[in-house]
Amino acid sequence: MINLLTPTHWKDYELIDCGDFEKLERFGNLVLSRPEPQAVWKKTLSEQEWKKRTHIRFKGRSATSGDWMKTSAQLPDRWNISYTNEEVSIRLRLGLTSFKHVGVFPEQAVNWDYISSSVRKFKAESPKVLNLFAYTGAASLIAKAAGADTTHVDSIKQVVNWANENQELSGLKDVRWVVEDALKFVKRELKRGKKYNGIILDPPAYGHGPNGEKWKLEDHIREMMQDVVQLLDEQEHFLILNTYSLGFSSVIVENLVRTSFPQAENLETGELYLQASSGVKLPLGVFGKFRKFRS
Repeated sequence: MINLLTPTHWKDYELIDCGDFEKLERFGNLVLSRPEPQAVWKKTLSEQEWKKRTHIRFKGRSATSGDWMKTSAQLPDRWNISYTNEEVSIRLRLGLTSFKHVGVFPEQAVNWDYISSSVRKFKAESPKVLNLFAYTGAASLIAKAAGADTTHVDSIKQVVNWANENQELSGLKDVRWVVEDALKFVKRELKRGKKYNGIILDPPAYGHGPNGEKWKLEDHIREMMQDVVQLLDEQEHFLILNTYSLGFSSVIVENLVRTSFPQAENLETGELYLQASSGVKLPLGVFGKFRKFRS
């Protein structure tokens, strides 16, 4: 069965509308307009409505960078939002970056719920969770807040520092921060005989490690999956794989999981999307996840 999943209870985030290769979003009290290559359809709301609602708009200078245009000079470059579910609560610092991101991928909230519920159900006193390609750390903090011994791996030092800021904002401590190429880290952990109860894989379509290592999803994801599943604790575990490549379907993700880890139980695959309050749905990648609890 292919699932379509979207966050449903996040008060500090709202997708208002999307279309014409843009999206209109509310983060806390600020409404941002920024490019969205998946939104190939026509906007539901009028241009006048978009303009009236928008506080800050991203204007691209190239395919990879641009500038934020504010309706008021008093609007901040940085601000905080919260995320709360039935088990945990975290705070995140957002910021206007030159490459249109703000420090969080809202569609991932459904996976945060899966992480916290899994960690809380594990029998281990301090379950170990590994977050790879971990960005600014929302998933790492969710795992930590739920009681996990958490390791956060990303190749970019600046975003790991950002994740550490989010840890302090959330009143948490002792996440293990690692600035390294994810695949190299996994291979080293295998040599050390390490095991994890939870593994989160959120790889980009393209990327680079701290020493110039090249990552291309299609070229490296099979090797990564075959290595990562060997780190899973046999008795109780979860694994989440997200992919953003336009060429990847949920069937590809299902095949990746089943060939890498045939014993996977409770496998779910599908598409993550954001439901706009205007009525349209914005697809934002595919996922595969499975978990096992000790009886």
